[in-house]
Amino acid sequence: MFRHDEGFSQGAAPSAPVAVGTEYNVKIEDIAREGDGIARVEGFVIFVPDTKVGDQVRIQVDRVMRRFAIGHLV
Repeated sequence: MFRHDEGFSQGAAPSAPVAVGTEYNVKIEDIAREGDGIARVEGFVIFVPDTKVGDQVRIQVDRVMRRFAIGHLV
């Protein structure tokens, strides 16, 4: 059997609610294992280096992946 026969569908992932180059005001809610801050926009995770839990920051999105994004402080 092939993957498409087993109910797998390619490209079916919902689109991210963030876009590369866009700026957002976010609150850092958690810290990732690697030490980056974790913020969320509409539940979508954005990793932000050089932040700590509780920070209210303005970020710009650098990369958007299927399940998360990476941004930087503005």
